[in-house]
Amino acid sequence: MRTLAILLLSAAPLLAQLPAPNASGVSAGHVHMMVRDPAAHKKIWVETLGAKVVTSGSLELLKLPGIFLVLGKAEPAEGSEGSSVDHFAFRVKDLPATRAKLAAAGVPITREDDAEIVTVFPDKVKVEFYAAPALAAPIEHFHVHFFAVDPDALRAWYVKNFGAGSTTPGNATAAGVPGMAFSFRKMPSPQAATKGRSLDHIGFEVKDIEAFCKKLEANGVTFDSPFRSVPAVGLKIAFIVDPAGTRIELTEGLAGK
Repeated sequence: MRTLAILLLSAAPLLAQLPAPNASGVSAGHVHMMVRDPAAHKKIWVETLGAKVVTSGSLELLKLPGIFLVLGKAEPAEGSEGSSVDHFAFRVKDLPATRAKLAAAGVPITREDDAEIVTVFPDKVKVEFYAAPALAAPIEHFHVHFFAVDPDALRAWYVKNFGAGSTTPGNATAAGVPGMAFSFRKMPSPQAATKGRSLDHIGFEVKDIEAFCKKLEANGVTFDSPFRSVPAVGLKIAFIVDPAGTRIELTEGLAGK
């Protein structure tokens, strides 16, 4: 059985609302995929894994406990493997049943044991599922896995800018914010940036996004797209890029959707 040094810092509410933010005002937000056939992805997430379709203005979201998924249409440069975010993961109450449903839906399973399965969704989006029989809900979001040359420095960046924390003293490979744990793997060479790949970016919901962005600017964080309000989708947003090349969307307004 493969051991993953990772810590989930906060359980997601059963009704799939995003968890309460940490002291820095940050919680999990969404994972945004840019794929050739969004309808094919949507079918798997909705019919096989129970995601609910909700909207924020003109934006369609797939809602699962602790996270939203967003699907955009594009010709991705590559899949998630080989980028700074290798995969994202869920915990499931019944792993054998989840495995059977995914296999029936035609999702390739590349590795499996009693504790986890590793799958590859269309457009080479890597998604892991972990056994969690004690869950009250069938599924909840678990973690994202960063691959970086200097994982300790990357972890420190998330601690500084997002208030990420770990309750395991001395564990330099696990951290997270409510609803999204982080794991970090050391790589011998830099990985590709996520922008333009099928897993294009991850997202955090933040309180008072304008003030939060000013704090990031004071910390020297470079913005890929500055803070702005987008009335068409009922959100305030901004984009930044972490030191490893992960594109990150900051949102205010997803909570409660």
